[in-house]
Amino acid sequence: MTAHTWWLLLILTVAIAALIYLINSRLRVHPFVALILVSVGTGIAAGEPLAKLAGSIEEGAGGTLGDVGVTLALGAMLGRLLSDSGATDAIARSLVDRAEPRRLPWLVGAAAFVIGVPMFFEVGLIVLLPLIFSVARRLEGQGATKGSPYVLLGVPAIASLSTLHGMLPPHPGPLTAMTGLHADLGLTLGVGIVCAVPTVILAGPVYARWIAPRLMDVRPDAELVAQFAGAEREPAPAAPSASSAPAASGPGARAGAAGPRRTGVPTGLAVAAVLVPVVLMLLRTLAETVMDESSGLGAALVFAGEPLVAMLAGFLFALGVTIAGSGRSGEETRASLTDSLKSIAAILLIIGGGGAFKQVLQDSGIGDAIASAAEGAHINLILLGWLIALLLSLTTGSATVGIVSATGIVAPLIGDGGGLEASLLVVAIGAGSIGLNYVNHAGFWLVKESFGMDLSQATKTQTAVQTLVSVFGLAMALLLSVFG
Repeated sequence: MTAHTWWLLLILTVAIAALIYLINSRLRVHPFVALILVSVGTGIAAGEPLAKLAGSIEEGAGGTLGDVGVTLALGAMLGRLLSDSGATDAIARSLVDRAEPRRLPWLVGAAAFVIGVPMFFEVGLIVLLPLIFSVARRLEGQGATKGSPYVLLGVPAIASLSTLHGMLPPHPGPLTAMTGLHADLGLTLGVGIVCAVPTVILAGPVYARWIAPRLMDVRPDAELVAQFAGAEREPAPAAPSASSAPAASGPGARAGAAGPRRTGVPTGLAVAAVLVPVVLMLLRTLAETVMDESSGLGAALVFAGEPLVAMLAGFLFALGVTIAGSGRSGEETRASLTDSLKSIAAILLIIGGGGAFKQVLQDSGIGDAIASAAEGAHINLILLGWLIALLLSLTTGSATVGIVSATGIVAPLIGDGGGLEASLLVVAIGAGSIGLNYVNHAGFWLVKESFGMDLSQATKTQTAVQTLVSVFGLAMALLLSVFG
């Protein structure tokens, strides 16, 4: 490696160390401010032109919030509507009553696996938060688990969603790798599922059972739990009618805070509100796979399956059934939705800061330097693809950047592609892009802030889980390559 490459590696190391110090030291700098400060310092040290640095920060923050922010806001409002209707509480009660506590991590992991097929990591987690929080709160009240029930249920969801996002088509990264390596779709899906199932089990329920007792004090902010799971209340002998329920007052009033929540929305319709975006995204992937690009129906399905559009459709569906079935006034619903956005304001800022840091790392040339160094290593092709994707994802903060760049680097080394090796390479590159998910990834901050964790706790959950997924995915790909 050249002296410049070593210099860029040193800058990255110092930048991450500075970020950790600013957040955890006595200064206790807000993560958003710390991310912006470190982004500026990193860009200057790496030699990025000052005239371009501000643009990198704005582009990174704006692009990340454009991808995640609006969807997160719609997801927060959708979660509030579901909690106001009592649907998430009913689902949680059903799961707790019908399943033993030791089975719940497996059930949550399975649900996340299904939801994760068409959904990005962040979107899938947003959809699952109401269920995770509702069930975890009930387990917490019963004292039925050792350690934090939020960690016990959150870890399997993180493992499933990240595995699907990185390793399996029809997600954009694996699809791009599959195209670049000329891998067969059916074979890649089959190989991907074989690699994904044991990976999810080991990094999800198994790891959750081990780490939950070691993170006893992890509990999300009470307002966020109330937003997604509804306000805690004592069970009543009979639910009051809509006409006798006290009305919420004031813009900050939450359903259930002033009295028992109104019910009347059938649980099936409320659950359908969650399934609407899932189905639309799944139809989009099917349209992209089997329909011609010139098809009008295919274009409509692709548009409807965009995460933003699909989440908007789910929100509007939930809004309609809530207003029609619960008897709540439009003013009450509006106040509830306005209140739901307050608790995610800090999360949105931090995610934007993470996007700015990611863009500065990418524009400063650190990612290219890492790729150049890894390309010169003489190692197994599957391991090489995994390593390049891992390092690029770490340095740029984007799993998709890691996958696309690694594919471009290893594609010439595989010849015409196709066959089992190409499919295994797709899985390995996707697995590499998941690992070492840390402070320059938007998903890290989403998990940290949603579950009320400090940096150490988030590292032991989000970073550790996705790194386990990455390592187990690579191990499965190498194991299957023996039979190729």
